[in-house]
Amino acid sequence: MKSLKILGILIVVGAVLAAGCTTTEPPEATPAPTQTPAMKSIVETAQDAGSFTTLLTAVDAAGLTETLSGDGPFTVFAPTDNAFAALPEGTVAVLLEDPEGELKDILLYHVVSGNLMAEDVGTQPDAMTLLGKRIRFDTTDGVMVEGATVTTADIICSNGVIHVIDAVMLPKGNVVETAVADGRFTTLVAAVQAADLATTLSDETKDFTVFAPTDDAFAALPEGTVATLLEDPKGQLTQILLYHVADGRYMAADVMAMETIDTLQGSTLAIDTADGVKVDGANVIITDVECSNGVIHVIDAVIIPPEA
Repeated sequence: MKSLKILGILIVVGAVLAAGCTTTEPPEATPAPTQTPAMKSIVETAQDAGSFTTLLTAVDAAGLTETLSGDGPFTVFAPTDNAFAALPEGTVAVLLEDPEGELKDILLYHVVSGNLMAEDVGTQPDAMTLLGKRIRFDTTDGVMVEGATVTTADIICSNGVIHVIDAVMLPKGNVVETAVADGRFTTLVAAVQAADLATTLSDETKDFTVFAPTDDAFAALPEGTVATLLEDPKGQLTQILLYHVADGRYMAADVMAMETIDTLQGSTLAIDTADGVKVDGANVIITDVECSNGVIHVIDAVIIPPEA
C-alpha cells in the first residue's frame, strides 16, 4: 500500500514536470493597420492625373481654383488637354486674355452642384450647371454630354466627382439670346420685348419650341401691320407671338411625327409634311437651332391664330 502511494506521487510529480517543460508557441504578431491614402480634392486629383494642364491653367486664371478645392460637392465634366487642343487654333489664348469673361462661363458650364454619378446620368435627361444653363445627357450609345463623350466616369474626390470628356462644351444661348445673336429676327425680338415675353422665353428651367418668323416674314405682312400691333403689345401682338411657341422641346423629327402641336396661346398649329414641313401654311426653312432652353425652327411667314 505504501508503495502504491509513493508511485502515485511520482506520477503526479512527473506530470507537473512534463507540463513545465512544454514549449509554448509565441503569440502571432498583429500586423500594423494599413493607412488608407487621404482622398484628394477635384483640383488635386486633376493635377495628379497629368492630362488636365490646360483645364487647370484656365481654372486658375478664372479664379475658380479655390472654389473647386472647397467643400462642394461638385460634379466636373473635365475636358482633357487633347479636348482643348481640338478647339480652333488660338481659341484658348483668346479666352485667357479675358479669364473672367467667356472663359469663366465655359468653365462653370462644365460644373454641376452635387455628386452626379454615372448611374444618375442614365436616369435624368439634363442637369443645371453653375453657369445657370443646363447640359443635356444622351445615353443612347455610351454617355454623351452636349455632344462630348464621357471617356472615364466616376473618379471620386474628397469634394465631388470627375467625369472625363473628350471635347470642350460651349454654352448655348437661350431662345431670346440665340434670336438676338442670329441677326435675322430683329422684328421678332422687338415684338417679344414689347410684349414683355423676353423674361418668360429666357427661363433656363423651361423648354420651348419657337417657330420663328424672320425679318423678311414680318416685312411681308400688309404695310403698317407691325406698327399697329406694337401700339398695343399686350393685346393681339402677344396672342400672335404665343401662337408661335410650344411648351417643350420638339426637334424636327418630333414635329414631323405630329399632326398638330399645342401653343402657349391656347390654339393648335397644324403640321403638314406632304411637301417639306409646313406649320399653319408657313414653310419651315431651317430646323433644330438648339438653345439652352429649347429649340428654334425658322419659318418664312408670320402665322396668325384663329381668334386673332
